[in-house]
Amino acid sequence: MSKKYFVGFWVLFFVGVLSVVVVFSLIADGKMGYMPSFQELENPNSSLATEVISTNNVVMGRYYLQNRSNITFDNINSNLKNALLATEDIRFWSHTGVDLRALLRVVKGVMGSDNAGGGSTITQQLAKNLFPREHRSKIELVFQKFKEWIISVKLERAYTKEEIMAMYFNTVPFSDNAFGIKSAAYVYFGKPVDSLKIEEAAVLVGMLKAPSSYNPRAKPEASLKRRNVVIDQLYTYKFITKEQRDSLFKLPIKLDFHPDTHTEGEAPYFREYLRLWLKDWCEKNPKPDGSTYNIYKDGLRVYVTLDSRLQHYAEEAQREHLSEMQNTFFNYWKDKDPWKDFPAEWDAVYKKCPRYKDLKQQGKTEAQIDAALKKPIPMRVFSYDGGEKDTVMSVYDSIRYHRMILQNGFLAVDPESGYIRAWVGGVSYKYFQYDHVNYKTKRQIGSTFKPFVYTVAIRDKGYSPCFRVPNQPVTFEAGDPRFGLLQDWTPKNSDGKYGGTLSLRQGLQNSVNTVSAYLMHEMTPEAVAKLVQSMGVKSDIPLQPSICLGSADISLIEMVGAYTTYANKGVHTEPLFVTRIEDRNGNVLQDFVAQRNEALDEQTAYVMVELLRQVVLGGTAARLRYRFKLMNDIAGKTGTTQNYSDGWFIGFTPDLVAGSWVGCEDRYIRFKSMQNGQGASTALPIWAKFFQKVYADSAHFRNIVNPNLRFEPPAEKLSIELDCSRFSGGKKMEAGSEYE
Repeated sequence: MSKKYFVGFWVLFFVGVLSVVVVFSLIADGKMGYMPSFQELENPNSSLATEVISTNNVVMGRYYLQNRSNITFDNINSNLKNALLATEDIRFWSHTGVDLRALLRVVKGVMGSDNAGGGSTITQQLAKNLFPREHRSKIELVFQKFKEWIISVKLERAYTKEEIMAMYFNTVPFSDNAFGIKSAAYVYFGKPVDSLKIEEAAVLVGMLKAPSSYNPRAKPEASLKRRNVVIDQLYTYKFITKEQRDSLFKLPIKLDFHPDTHTEGEAPYFREYLRLWLKDWCEKNPKPDGSTYNIYKDGLRVYVTLDSRLQHYAEEAQREHLSEMQNTFFNYWKDKDPWKDFPAEWDAVYKKCPRYKDLKQQGKTEAQIDAALKKPIPMRVFSYDGGEKDTVMSVYDSIRYHRMILQNGFLAVDPESGYIRAWVGGVSYKYFQYDHVNYKTKRQIGSTFKPFVYTVAIRDKGYSPCFRVPNQPVTFEAGDPRFGLLQDWTPKNSDGKYGGTLSLRQGLQNSVNTVSAYLMHEMTPEAVAKLVQSMGVKSDIPLQPSICLGSADISLIEMVGAYTTYANKGVHTEPLFVTRIEDRNGNVLQDFVAQRNEALDEQTAYVMVELLRQVVLGGTAARLRYRFKLMNDIAGKTGTTQNYSDGWFIGFTPDLVAGSWVGCEDRYIRFKSMQNGQGASTALPIWAKFFQKVYADSAHFRNIVNPNLRFEPPAEKLSIELDCSRFSGGKKMEAGSEYE
């Protein structure tokens, strides 16, 4: 070789090397397009879902733009680590971010090997996930690849290998709105990451190649084939034995699919109420830099008071009872039109239909609209059996069908801490977004209000439960300044029976209207309203005597909150649903405790507990004993509003207060008989089934519920007689007497 060629070769060589160095230097300095800074590498800005975490440490829901939640390396079990290494980057622990030998896998892939894997290392894939590619040509793709190499080297310098693997698992996308391995493990298998089996880990790692193509829900055959490729890779790199491989090959994919959407999953009504509350909280509690937290991107951790197991039992109890009650309701209205006497109300409902409005805006006539909306078409409708069903039905009939679905609100609260343990706002958030628990949802409460009237009488008048009053109609006269009526009002008993006298115990036990009316006549609506407000009811209470029969409209959460006063020895505890909010790094942003106030003296509260116990022992709620076999200490009150539009039961034990309401969205669609329409038939069974399930599983949460607890009498001697065999007819016992 001549000197000329020798010099030329080395000139070209050094120019080439220098060019590569210059190109990589320019790329690294950001001179050839965006390059993340060191600060960005140290703090990658990925959107994190806000997590809703129950008291038993279960993630009950997320708020997200991308359903992404982070884990640490310690949360990743060996099954996942091994599957990832065997499939994506077996030399991960030894390379420095770019593995030249791994690039040979690309050649194998081009030649058709399905188990070849990608040419990129885990670190390079992380770089791509953190800083996604933006290119429009092959040349730009080449430069983007160079950028990823540089970012990979920088990542290897900034983080440990363990941190890189965890970050990778946190940033990989899956299908079905799952981003990151934590979300994917829950969505597809309903379990935490550290509990994944080998075959489950293989399914998820297999999806990394093409999430949609290997989705185990949508494409089970392709997913199974890909899973077995991952399992074979585990065998190839000696993570498992041949016997294990052959055995795992035979296993089917068993999904426990949990679609993590805003309308499905447990406690959707609560999660929506919490979402709105959180947005308001974020506005009032800015970050240290003055900006506002974003619940969809900032990865807040919201610790709520719900227990996921109790929530599950509440939803299960609702579904079991209402599925039976709904059949009874449909049979009751078979061949009858509930809107017959309410044509204007039906017309308003019909014309609110979005499809009706669309056709109206298109200029269609009423006849054309009716023809279109009464034409049967395939559709999916709500059903208690499985949540929904496919059918053929007209839009017109589907509106009527859904308006006749019985709705329910159920809430359970710890009376001492105020912790809301279960919140069921309706029967299906997908079909019915109206929450029948929260403060804005008010229904007429019927006889569940009567205990408040009795409470004032016992507190202010000193009446004993044994005190007897005439079982005769009581008239509230017009002109009486205490009541402000324009005409006389005389409430009647629901059974139309009168005569003799009844004790207060008998009056409340059997929900006799004349007794409640007598007590109201002895007092004033103002006194009762003031008491109710001290017990946490924020709704307006009409200052009219009719409130003694429950004419007021109050929300379920307010009523349950008020009843905590009885269970908590006179101290009202405001229902609480959040205990703590943390940022994405675990820093506590705010702690929360329930507000408490002494609404009653302990003696009055205990006397009321004894009265409400009698409702369960032999009154309108007696079926808790003889039908549902709940023999522990229970107190409560049923409620049924006029025309059976609303059925209620609010009951409590020493450690849990729960309320149940049942009715239709439209108050005029209802049962028309006491047998089916009373609260003891519609609402009470949900309460009973919930407690049956809870007590059957109480060993798992004895710190929340204990069926052996009893209501404790006050330490001080009672001045009100509870033993009617000793009662002499006076209001208070003589000084020195005691309750035995």
